[in-house]
Amino acid sequence: MKKTLLILVFSLFSSLAFSQVTVSYHHGSLPFIGINNQFGERFVPEFRLGTNDFLTDFDVELVANFLLMKKESVEIYGGLGGRVGDIDGLVIPIGLNAFPFARKDFGFHFELAPLVGDFDYLRGTFGIRYRFID
Repeated sequence: MKKTLLILVFSLFSSLAFSQVTVSYHHGSLPFIGINNQFGERFVPEFRLGTNDFLTDFDVELVANFLLMKKESVEIYGGLGGRVGDIDGLVIPIGLNAFPFARKDFGFHFELAPLVGDFDYLRGTFGIRYRFID
């Protein structure tokens, strides 16, 4: 499973090299950093790497998010993905991105994500998001 996830991660990074990238930090009881890219109007896959972990034991997530609502300053999304690490299983994120400033590159986000697998866990996070705009 981990080898398959690594192959998907390298594929994602190679496609991100030629397109607009967004990075984020999610703060919560299971914090992580994320990198994503929007394909088409609504599809936003995201690679996530757990923070506050030992370097030999990272938690890794790959999530396929879909924008349910997209306005100039607000996006609402839902998704489905997988997680490997201390807590393995299915991730079902539902979240909100807000870009309140005139330049729409820096914003905030809030997310609620049930983790279903080894044991069920409801993760709530908030944080910052930066879009590298051309």
